[in-house]
Amino acid sequence: MSEEAPEPETPAGTDDEEIQAELFGRWTVSEIQYTDPSTRRYISVTPVAHTMGRHASKQFKKSEISVVERLANRLMQNAENTGKKQQALKIIREAFETVDERADENPVQVLVRAIENAAPREETVRLKYGGISVPKAVDVAPQRRVDQALKFIADGTFNDSFKSPTSVEDALAQQLLGASDYDVQTYAVGQKEEKERVAAAAR
Repeated sequence: MSEEAPEPETPAGTDDEEIQAELFGRWTVSEIQYTDPSTRRYISVTPVAHTMGRHASKQFKKSEISVVERLANRLMQNAENTGKKQQALKIIREAFETVDERADENPVQVLVRAIENAAPREETVRLKYGGISVPKAVDVAPQRRVDQALKFIADGTFNDSFKSPTSVEDALAQQLLGASDYDVQTYAVGQKEEKERVAAAAR
């Protein structure tokens, strides 16, 4: 009696790994390219977009969570979206779909490039000499550069969509596309240029 040929085995975990390597189950995060070596360490791209605040107990742990989740946290920092994490993630997912349609490019790559372009390299601090306050230009730490870029993108999204016919999803998509192309008309890039201009004047 002949034995049946065993079925070919599939590598364990192959399907799971493919699913886990995609953000929102659609966009891969394994081939993201970085052009700014200073911020690369602080732009973490993972397929997990909701870590439920596990990073909050330790200082600087925020740089280890997904930059997509950090953007969602920034979008929640206004009166309309406070505490609405799922709504913020839905906004990002729909904005990513718009970016994918318009740019025909991985929206995660567009986000990374937008952060790199919107991250200021210089800013000013106030130094007091006696009773006089004098502005002084200083370099911006890489982690703060990423924080500032995310803030500018979120603020630009809010400004473009608040009391406006533009939906928040479209406003976010426009911010990401504009910043990734280094369009100075985009709020995020405009704020970066303004900070660096003021810093250059205070050298």
